[in-house]
Amino acid sequence: MQFSRIIYQTDSRRGLIRLNRPEKRNALDEVTIQELSAAFTAVGKDPQAKVVILAANGPAFCAGADLDYLSRVSQYDLEENRADSHQLAQLFRLVYELRKPVIGVVNGPALAGGCGLVTVCDFVIASREKARFGYPEVRIGFIPAVVSIFLIKKVGEGKARELILRGNSITAQEAKEIGLVSVVVPESELQTAVDEITEELIRHNSLHAMGLCKEMLSKLHGLNLIDSLDFAANMNAAARMTQDCKQGVSAFLKKEKIEW
Repeated sequence: MQFSRIIYQTDSRRGLIRLNRPEKRNALDEVTIQELSAAFTAVGKDPQAKVVILAANGPAFCAGADLDYLSRVSQYDLEENRADSHQLAQLFRLVYELRKPVIGVVNGPALAGGCGLVTVCDFVIASREKARFGYPEVRIGFIPAVVSIFLIKKVGEGKARELILRGNSITAQEAKEIGLVSVVVPESELQTAVDEITEELIRHNSLHAMGLCKEMLSKLHGLNLIDSLDFAANMNAAARMTQDCKQGVSAFLKKEKIEW
């Protein structure tokens, strides 16, 4: 697929997906959503990529929905709106369930759907000076329906209610305090922080094990205690049978260094 809204490339076991509409503050429209879905599908299958980095060109990470796009969807009928909403839902699910760790790099405002993209990342590294986060949909008579599912999982219902109902934006430090952001650094240190965590994941962690962890975490939520323990025990047993686990345990017992 040829990309017009994003940049997709792989290098040194890293898959980089970069929003590339700086003149539109990287706002989302149907084409951008389709391209992001295609890129995440591709990177999930790419044997050259072990870690995925989601970043953006320009002063904003993603300002939410494109104004022209909003104008179009305001004229959709119910079935057209359902189909369009399902595309966004599938994108968020794709990122959330991707069997590779996804690092979001937030260099500026991440609002509405843009904040949704941040929410489904496994790690979020944000600029102290420039990053802002929020769900302002209620201020235009809309609701962040799809993203709310993942927001509640990440920060809990109480904080999710506050963000969604107020529609305000918060700083990177405030986002870190509620669990939406992993690391806050000065703008000048953003790339260094990304490189450090990326290198850690690439060098020290089994890709297969990280994929199993993401599968486990995505499926455990909502199960009752008995079902969750049964599921976890089965996952535990299956993990022990993998070649990565056998190799890792053998190296640990022999006090040998292992690089994945």
